[in-house]
Amino acid sequence: MFSYRHGFHAGNHADVLKHTVLIAALRHLTAKPTALTVVDTHAGAGLYRLDDGFAGTSGEAADGILKLATALRAEDAEPLVRDYLELVASFNRAGSWKVYPGSPFVAHALLRAEARDKLKLFELHPTDIHALETHVAQLEAGRMVSVQRADGFESLKALLPPPSRRALVLIDPSYEIKTDYAKVLNAIQDSLKRFATGTYMVWYPIIPRPEAHDLPRRLKTMANQAGKPWLHATLHIGQEEARSTPGEPAKRPGLTESGVFLINPPHTLKPALQKALPQLLEVLGRGRGQSQTVEAGGG
Repeated sequence: MFSYRHGFHAGNHADVLKHTVLIAALRHLTAKPTALTVVDTHAGAGLYRLDDGFAGTSGEAADGILKLATALRAEDAEPLVRDYLELVASFNRAGSWKVYPGSPFVAHALLRAEARDKLKLFELHPTDIHALETHVAQLEAGRMVSVQRADGFESLKALLPPPSRRALVLIDPSYEIKTDYAKVLNAIQDSLKRFATGTYMVWYPIIPRPEAHDLPRRLKTMANQAGKPWLHATLHIGQEEARSTPGEPAKRPGLTESGVFLINPPHTLKPALQKALPQLLEVLGRGRGQSQTVEAGGG
Protein backbone atom coordinates (compact mmCIF):
# COMPACT_ATOMS: atom_id res chain seq x y z
CA MET A 1 0.00 0.00 0.00
CA PHE A 2 2.85 2.38 0.81
CA SER A 3 5.20 1.53 -2.06
CA TYR A 4 4.37 4.65 -4.08
CA ARG A 5 6.49 7.74 -3.44
CA HIS A 6 5.77 10.82 -5.50
CA GLY A 7 9.34 11.96 -4.95
CA PHE A 8 10.42 9.66 -7.77
CA HIS A 9 8.11 11.49 -10.18
CA ALA A 10 8.33 15.09 -8.94
CA GLY A 11 8.55 17.61 -11.76
CA ASN A 12 7.85 15.13 -14.54
CA HIS A 13 5.56 15.83 -17.51
CA ALA A 14 2.49 14.71 -15.54
CA ASP A 15 3.30 17.24 -12.81
CA VAL A 16 3.75 19.91 -15.48
CA LEU A 17 0.24 19.24 -16.78
CA LYS A 18 -1.37 18.89 -13.34
CA HIS A 19 0.20 21.98 -11.83
CA THR A 20 -0.29 24.16 -14.91
CA VAL A 21 -4.02 23.40 -14.71
CA LEU A 22 -4.13 23.74 -10.92
CA ILE A 23 -2.49 27.17 -11.00
CA ALA A 24 -4.87 28.37 -13.72
CA ALA A 25 -7.91 27.16 -11.78
CA LEU A 26 -6.75 28.76 -8.54
CA ARG A 27 -5.93 32.07 -10.23
CA HIS A 28 -9.53 32.21 -11.43
CA LEU A 29 -11.08 31.15 -8.13
CA THR A 30 -9.03 33.56 -6.01
CA ALA A 31 -10.06 36.51 -8.18
CA LYS A 32 -13.26 36.68 -6.13
CA PRO A 33 -12.97 38.09 -2.59
CA THR A 34 -14.93 35.30 -0.86
CA ALA A 35 -12.88 32.73 1.06
CA LEU A 36 -11.83 29.60 -0.81
CA THR A 37 -11.20 26.15 0.65
CA VAL A 38 -8.71 23.91 -1.17
CA VAL A 39 -8.63 20.20 -0.34
CA ASP A 40 -5.75 17.97 -1.45
CA THR A 41 -6.74 14.38 -0.75
CA HIS A 42 -3.32 12.85 -1.51
CA ALA A 43 -0.84 15.57 -0.60
CA GLY A 44 2.48 13.72 -0.63
CA ALA A 45 5.55 15.31 0.96
CA GLY A 46 4.79 18.82 -0.30
CA LEU A 47 8.31 19.78 -1.42
CA TYR A 48 10.89 17.79 -3.37
CA ARG A 49 14.56 18.09 -4.24
CA LEU A 50 15.31 17.54 -7.92
CA ASP A 51 19.08 17.24 -7.59
CA ASP A 52 19.22 14.31 -5.16
CA GLY A 53 17.06 11.72 -3.40
CA PHE A 54 14.21 10.05 -5.26
CA ALA A 55 13.86 12.65 -8.03
CA GLY A 56 17.61 12.65 -8.64
CA THR A 57 17.55 8.86 -8.94
CA SER A 58 14.63 8.68 -11.38
CA GLY A 59 15.61 11.68 -13.48
CA GLU A 60 11.98 12.15 -14.57
CA ALA A 61 12.14 15.92 -14.06
CA ALA A 62 14.61 16.05 -16.97
CA ASP A 63 11.70 15.37 -19.32
CA GLY A 64 9.43 17.75 -17.43
CA ILE A 65 10.11 20.98 -15.57
CA LEU A 66 13.87 21.00 -16.29
CA LYS A 67 13.39 20.56 -20.03
CA LEU A 68 10.67 23.21 -20.07
CA ALA A 69 12.69 25.71 -18.05
CA THR A 70 15.75 25.24 -20.26
CA ALA A 71 13.87 25.56 -23.55
CA LEU A 72 11.53 28.48 -22.81
CA ARG A 73 12.15 32.04 -21.79
CA ALA A 74 9.31 33.51 -19.77
CA GLU A 75 8.53 36.08 -22.45
CA ASP A 76 8.13 33.35 -25.07
CA ALA A 77 5.84 31.16 -22.97
CA GLU A 78 2.07 31.08 -23.25
CA PRO A 79 0.40 32.73 -20.22
CA LEU A 80 -0.45 29.49 -18.40
CA VAL A 81 3.01 28.06 -19.03
CA ARG A 82 4.69 31.30 -17.95
CA ASP A 83 2.64 31.37 -14.74
CA TYR A 84 3.67 27.78 -14.00
CA LEU A 85 7.36 28.42 -14.65
CA GLU A 86 7.37 31.59 -12.56
CA LEU A 87 5.68 29.89 -9.63
CA VAL A 88 8.16 26.99 -9.61
CA ALA A 89 11.04 29.45 -10.02
CA SER A 90 9.86 31.31 -6.91
CA PHE A 91 10.88 28.29 -4.81
CA ASN A 92 14.44 28.45 -6.17
CA ARG A 93 17.35 30.82 -6.34
CA ALA A 94 17.71 32.65 -9.65
CA GLY A 95 18.84 30.28 -12.38
CA SER A 96 18.48 27.22 -10.16
CA TRP A 97 15.87 24.47 -10.45
CA LYS A 98 16.64 22.27 -7.46
CA VAL A 99 13.37 22.48 -5.53
CA TYR A 100 9.99 21.43 -6.87
CA PRO A 101 6.73 22.35 -5.10
CA GLY A 102 4.09 19.66 -4.92
CA SER A 103 0.40 20.50 -5.09
CA PRO A 104 0.14 21.63 -1.43
CA PHE A 105 2.81 24.28 -1.92
CA VAL A 106 1.50 25.29 -5.34
CA ALA A 107 -1.87 25.90 -3.73
CA HIS A 108 -0.50 27.69 -0.69
CA ALA A 109 1.48 30.09 -2.89
CA LEU A 110 -1.78 31.30 -4.42
CA LEU A 111 -4.07 31.40 -1.39
CA ARG A 112 -4.81 34.61 0.51
CA ALA A 113 -4.54 35.15 4.24
CA GLU A 114 -6.67 38.29 4.07
CA ALA A 115 -9.56 36.36 2.47
CA ARG A 116 -9.29 33.60 5.11
CA ASP A 117 -8.63 30.93 2.50
CA LYS A 118 -8.06 27.42 3.86
CA LEU A 119 -5.87 24.52 2.69
CA LYS A 120 -6.75 21.02 3.92
CA LEU A 121 -4.06 18.38 3.33
CA PHE A 122 -4.36 14.61 3.75
CA GLU A 123 -1.68 11.95 3.43
CA LEU A 124 -1.36 8.36 4.67
CA HIS A 125 2.23 7.43 3.82
CA PRO A 126 4.13 7.36 7.16
CA THR A 127 7.29 8.95 5.75
CA ASP A 128 5.60 11.48 3.48
CA ILE A 129 3.23 12.71 6.20
CA HIS A 130 6.22 13.44 8.44
CA ALA A 131 7.95 15.34 5.62
CA LEU A 132 4.73 17.20 4.83
CA GLU A 133 4.23 18.26 8.45
CA THR A 134 7.84 19.46 8.62
CA HIS A 135 7.58 21.43 5.38
CA VAL A 136 4.25 23.01 6.29
CA ALA A 137 5.54 24.01 9.74
CA GLN A 138 8.20 26.11 7.99
CA LEU A 139 5.45 28.13 6.32
CA GLU A 140 4.20 29.40 9.68
CA ALA A 141 0.78 29.57 8.02
CA GLY A 142 -1.20 29.09 11.22
CA ARG A 143 -4.79 28.02 10.74
CA MET A 144 -4.70 28.56 7.00
CA VAL A 145 -3.15 25.12 6.48
CA SER A 146 -4.09 21.89 8.24
CA VAL A 147 -2.34 18.53 7.81
CA GLN A 148 -3.84 15.19 8.78
CA ARG A 149 -2.61 11.63 8.48
CA ALA A 150 -5.91 10.31 7.20
CA ASP A 151 -7.66 8.79 4.19
CA GLY A 152 -8.38 11.74 1.91
CA PHE A 153 -11.30 10.00 0.24
CA GLU A 154 -13.10 9.52 3.54
CA SER A 155 -11.99 12.82 5.10
CA LEU A 156 -13.40 14.82 2.20
CA LYS A 157 -16.97 14.06 3.24
CA ALA A 158 -16.81 16.11 6.44
CA LEU A 159 -15.47 19.18 4.62
CA LEU A 160 -18.28 19.62 2.10
CA PRO A 161 -19.91 22.04 1.80
CA PRO A 162 -17.33 24.48 3.22
CA PRO A 163 -18.58 27.49 5.22
CA SER A 164 -17.90 29.93 2.35
CA ARG A 165 -19.57 27.64 -0.23
CA ARG A 166 -16.48 27.90 -2.43
CA ALA A 167 -13.96 25.08 -2.84
CA LEU A 168 -11.50 23.36 -5.13
CA VAL A 169 -10.87 19.68 -4.46
CA LEU A 170 -7.81 17.99 -5.96
CA ILE A 171 -7.89 14.19 -6.11
CA ASP A 172 -4.73 12.51 -7.40
CA PRO A 173 -4.00 9.16 -5.75
CA SER A 174 -1.16 6.95 -6.97
CA TYR A 175 -3.55 4.49 -8.71
CA GLU A 176 -1.09 1.72 -7.84
CA ILE A 177 -4.03 0.00 -6.20
CA LYS A 178 -6.67 -0.77 -8.83
CA THR A 179 -9.50 0.13 -6.46
CA ASP A 180 -8.35 3.77 -6.47
CA TYR A 181 -10.23 4.32 -9.74
CA ALA A 182 -13.53 3.29 -8.15
CA LYS A 183 -12.73 5.35 -5.05
CA VAL A 184 -12.22 8.44 -7.21
CA LEU A 185 -15.58 7.94 -8.90
CA ASN A 186 -17.35 7.33 -5.59
CA ALA A 187 -15.73 10.40 -4.03
CA ILE A 188 -16.81 12.64 -6.90
CA GLN A 189 -20.34 11.27 -6.90
CA ASP A 190 -20.69 11.75 -3.16
CA SER A 191 -19.11 15.22 -3.30
CA LEU A 192 -21.50 16.44 -5.99
CA LYS A 193 -24.41 15.42 -3.77
CA ARG A 194 -22.97 17.28 -0.80
CA PHE A 195 -21.68 20.33 -2.68
CA ALA A 196 -22.77 20.55 -6.31
CA THR A 197 -21.07 23.87 -7.10
CA GLY A 198 -17.53 22.96 -6.01
CA THR A 199 -14.69 22.68 -8.51
CA TYR A 200 -13.39 19.11 -8.63
CA MET A 201 -10.08 18.27 -10.30
CA VAL A 202 -8.97 14.68 -10.89
CA TRP A 203 -5.51 13.77 -12.18
CA TYR A 204 -4.96 10.25 -13.56
CA PRO A 205 -2.29 8.29 -15.47
CA ILE A 206 -3.18 7.06 -18.95
CA ILE A 207 -1.85 3.51 -18.93
CA PRO A 208 -2.85 0.15 -20.51
CA ARG A 209 -5.46 -0.61 -17.87
CA PRO A 210 -9.22 -0.62 -18.56
CA GLU A 211 -9.95 1.40 -15.42
CA ALA A 212 -7.69 4.22 -16.61
CA HIS A 213 -9.60 4.59 -19.87
CA ASP A 214 -13.00 4.17 -18.21
CA LEU A 215 -12.32 6.88 -15.62
CA PRO A 216 -12.72 10.00 -17.82
CA ARG A 217 -15.71 8.50 -19.62
CA ARG A 218 -17.46 7.78 -16.34
CA LEU A 219 -16.59 11.21 -14.95
CA LYS A 220 -18.03 12.78 -18.10
CA THR A 221 -21.25 10.80 -17.70
CA MET A 222 -21.45 11.76 -14.04
CA ALA A 223 -21.02 15.46 -14.82
CA ASN A 224 -23.56 15.35 -17.65
CA GLN A 225 -26.12 13.60 -15.47
CA ALA A 226 -25.61 16.25 -12.78
CA GLY A 227 -25.96 19.01 -15.36
CA LYS A 228 -22.47 20.33 -14.59
CA PRO A 229 -19.83 21.68 -16.98
CA TRP A 230 -16.65 19.65 -17.36
CA LEU A 231 -13.22 19.86 -18.98
CA HIS A 232 -10.85 17.05 -19.92
CA ALA A 233 -7.22 17.65 -20.94
CA THR A 234 -4.50 15.11 -21.79
CA LEU A 235 -0.80 15.30 -22.59
CA HIS A 236 1.10 12.45 -24.26
CA ILE A 237 4.79 13.28 -24.66
CA GLY A 238 5.38 10.27 -26.90
CA GLN A 239 7.19 6.99 -26.64
CA GLU A 240 10.96 7.39 -26.65
CA GLU A 241 12.90 4.44 -28.01
CA ALA A 242 13.93 2.33 -25.05
CA ARG A 243 17.70 2.02 -24.66
CA SER A 244 19.62 -0.12 -22.23
CA THR A 245 23.22 -0.97 -21.44
CA PRO A 246 24.37 -4.20 -23.14
CA GLY A 247 23.90 -7.11 -20.79
CA GLU A 248 21.33 -5.28 -18.64
CA PRO A 249 17.55 -5.69 -18.76
CA ALA A 250 15.72 -3.33 -21.12
CA LYS A 251 14.58 -0.13 -19.48
CA ARG A 252 10.88 0.30 -18.88
CA PRO A 253 9.40 3.24 -20.79
CA GLY A 254 7.67 4.74 -17.75
CA LEU A 255 4.59 6.94 -17.82
CA THR A 256 4.22 8.86 -21.08
CA GLU A 257 0.65 10.19 -20.83
CA SER A 258 -1.69 11.60 -18.21
CA GLY A 259 -4.93 13.53 -17.98
CA VAL A 260 -6.84 15.94 -15.81
CA PHE A 261 -10.61 16.07 -15.55
CA LEU A 262 -12.43 19.00 -13.96
CA ILE A 263 -16.06 19.39 -13.01
CA ASN A 264 -17.23 23.01 -12.71
CA PRO A 265 -13.99 24.31 -14.28
CA PRO A 266 -13.27 28.01 -14.74
CA HIS A 267 -14.80 29.17 -18.04
CA THR A 268 -11.43 30.69 -18.97
CA LEU A 269 -9.58 27.40 -18.73
CA LYS A 270 -10.40 25.77 -22.07
CA PRO A 271 -9.19 28.60 -24.36
CA ALA A 272 -6.09 29.10 -22.21
CA LEU A 273 -5.21 25.39 -22.36
CA GLN A 274 -5.80 25.31 -26.11
CA LYS A 275 -2.86 27.70 -26.36
CA ALA A 276 -0.70 26.21 -23.59
CA LEU A 277 -0.85 22.48 -24.36
CA PRO A 278 0.54 22.70 -27.91
CA GLN A 279 3.52 24.62 -26.52
CA LEU A 280 4.05 22.05 -23.76
CA LEU A 281 3.98 19.28 -26.34
CA GLU A 282 6.34 21.15 -28.66
CA VAL A 283 8.91 21.35 -25.88
CA LEU A 284 8.33 18.07 -24.03
CA GLY A 285 7.34 15.84 -26.96
CA ARG A 286 9.62 13.02 -28.07
CA GLY A 287 9.39 9.89 -30.20
CA ARG A 288 6.18 8.26 -31.37
CA GLY A 289 2.59 8.96 -30.36
CA GLN A 290 2.78 12.56 -29.22
CA SER A 291 -0.58 14.22 -28.66
CA GLN A 292 -2.53 16.69 -26.59
CA THR A 293 -6.28 17.15 -26.26
CA VAL A 294 -8.67 19.59 -24.64
CA GLU A 295 -12.42 18.95 -24.66
CA ALA A 296 -15.24 20.44 -22.67
CA GLY A 297 -18.99 20.10 -22.35
CA GLY A 298 -21.94 19.80 -20.02
CA GLY A 299 -23.58 22.51 -18.02
